[in-house]
Amino acid sequence: MTDLKSQRRLAAQILKVGQNRVWIDPEKTEDTETAITREEIRKLIHEGVIKSLPEKGVSRARARLIREKKKKGRRSGPGSRSGSAHARVSKKEAWMIRIRALRKRLRELKTSRIIAESTYRKMYKMASSGRFSSVSDMERYLKTRELWRKR
Repeated sequence: MTDLKSQRRLAAQILKVGQNRVWIDPEKTEDTETAITREEIRKLIHEGVIKSLPEKGVSRARARLIREKKKKGRRSGPGSRSGSAHARVSKKEAWMIRIRALRKRLRELKTSRIIAESTYRKMYKMASSGRFSSVSDMERYLKTRELWRKR
């Protein structure tokens, strides 16, 4: 293996690339060895004995894979979260989700005649005041107070 350090350096300067991106034809090492001036190196570049290699980029393959997984709902566990719960879902947003669920359930119970109209009205007011943390909490309240309509 011959030392083509100076030729590589000159070629890099002429091609305006780094020394690692200079490709020298392994078949024509003797020709390259004899070339010591910039003019000779330019001639070899013109002949195609010396070329610049393309830039290496960063592969997007892993990024695409991760994006696909995130679409499916993966990679969203507690270790991947930054910010408080309120930063991810605002207090207002959380309230809207909760109150809509409670009111929907109350409507279902009223229309299927599981609770009386008066109970519905009372529970609706309680839900609006923030008494229940969830639908299951409200149903627990109804069961313990025996507010289900008797069959």
